[in-house]
Amino acid sequence: MLNPRALAYLNEVIRQGSLRRAAARLDVDASAISRQLRTLEEDLGVRLCERHGGGMRPTEAGRLLVRHFHSQRAAEEAVLSQLMAIQGLARGEVRIAVGEGFIADLIAAPLGAFMSAFAGIEVEIRMAGVNEAMSLLKDMEVDLALLYAPPVDPRVRCHVETRQPLDLIVPPGHDLAELARPVRLRDLQGAPLALMDNPFGMRQMVNMVAHQERVHLDARLHTNSVAVLKNFVRSGIGVTFMPELTVSDEIQRGEILALPMAYPVMNGARAQIVSLEGRELTLAAKACVEHLRQGMRFFRGDAPRLAKAK
Repeated sequence: MLNPRALAYLNEVIRQGSLRRAAARLDVDASAISRQLRTLEEDLGVRLCERHGGGMRPTEAGRLLVRHFHSQRAAEEAVLSQLMAIQGLARGEVRIAVGEGFIADLIAAPLGAFMSAFAGIEVEIRMAGVNEAMSLLKDMEVDLALLYAPPVDPRVRCHVETRQPLDLIVPPGHDLAELARPVRLRDLQGAPLALMDNPFGMRQMVNMVAHQERVHLDARLHTNSVAVLKNFVRSGIGVTFMPELTVSDEIQRGEILALPMAYPVMNGARAQIVSLEGRELTLAAKACVEHLRQGMRFFRGDAPRLAKAK
């Protein structure tokens, strides 16, 4: 019989890449984790991890055990979900990875409505860029992810998708707002530019278009914060890229303008609610998807300017 605690420790060591970081994450003494892993290796007669650089990486046997751990946990969650059905969704848990650009829309009403409707369901929200969110899904650390401009991945199942173009946002009165056509990247030469860091979908899309257009974007500010980007533009310092709905309140107050870009790939950007392909969602997670589909502006329909154009 495999020791469940040892498997959980092994999973965290592999996920964090080091014994020390796993111990900090689990709030467990590193020596206790080391003893559990050593005992597991002795019982099985195989090495599960090996030192690499400053950290740890799994052997093939270690990867096999972690896959077993994830499968075991998914099966347990499926059983608990069935028990919840008997109890009428009286209790349970939903874990969601969310990009910062969705947070205001999520917290405004849909999350509260869901928690009121299902008072026994606990919700865990983890802030994550698109790369980290995809990893959390594949590691079964979350049930759902709200993604903007994610890469195509057959291991991910999309439940809801809307079109949310990546626009250029500028301060009122900016010279680019006077253009009588969609903005091109070459138009940004000389304008102070802020960009999200590379792990985020917005930045990856901008990088792809810049590469295709052979344009070098010289950003003055790099950040992992949507709030920083908003304030950068709102204060009049410069410009950046963002979906219209992320700055809809600022647009209504006249603090920011959203300008369409000239590229089909940016105008075709998608927002998605996804889960891991092949993993059965719990009843709580399914109910959460429906609440987000109906309650979030990002997922009720395409971007406002697209809706107006129809």
